[in-house]
Amino acid sequence: MKHISAIATAITLGLIAIPFVQPASSQSDGGWVTLVDATKMGDWDKVGDANWAMKDGALAADKLLSGKDLAYLVSKKPYKDFQIKAEFWTDAEANSGIFIRCDNPKVIDGKTCYEVNIFDKRPDPSYGTGAIVDVAKVNPMPKAADKWNTYEITAKGSKLTVILNGEKTVDVEDSKHATGPIALQYGSGVVKFRKVQIKEL
Repeated sequence: MKHISAIATAITLGLIAIPFVQPASSQSDGGWVTLVDATKMGDWDKVGDANWAMKDGALAADKLLSGKDLAYLVSKKPYKDFQIKAEFWTDAEANSGIFIRCDNPKVIDGKTCYEVNIFDKRPDPSYGTGAIVDVAKVNPMPKAADKWNTYEITAKGSKLTVILNGEKTVDVEDSKHATGPIALQYGSGVVKFRKVQIKEL
């Protein structure tokens, strides 16, 4: 008993250091939460069906598994004001995007969400890669195919900004969608996400 009491007294006086073990969490420095990284797909709801899987350090898809409807991974949590940092790779045939503030987590499209597009071969290139579909055009449209790219997306109140590979492509005010989950899209081609992080503002 004396031995235990002596140890307790030493701990109380700070003579013995007790290591602090940080609890496991997806939250990183500065409030950033990692949704996808090189080792984990993350926890998403699915709308539509694509062959999402971890391959070579990235979350990847290259095929719709059923029907012609596009496929989405939808966050379980809604977000209002936030920043997103995403690293992605697509081939030239890819149709993808990051959807934000979706009104209905079960219906994902450019009318119910803001669609930050990744679509180099979009028939109307003004709303292709770097644009927010039907909200903010890009001219000329940047190309993202066959290389790793970074998106920085900020939504704060009605202010929306998009930065692709360090170049601002969108700076707009729009208030159609105020809050909701985010979603990653697979439509066609090869689509990979190496990292997706979000920070609430």
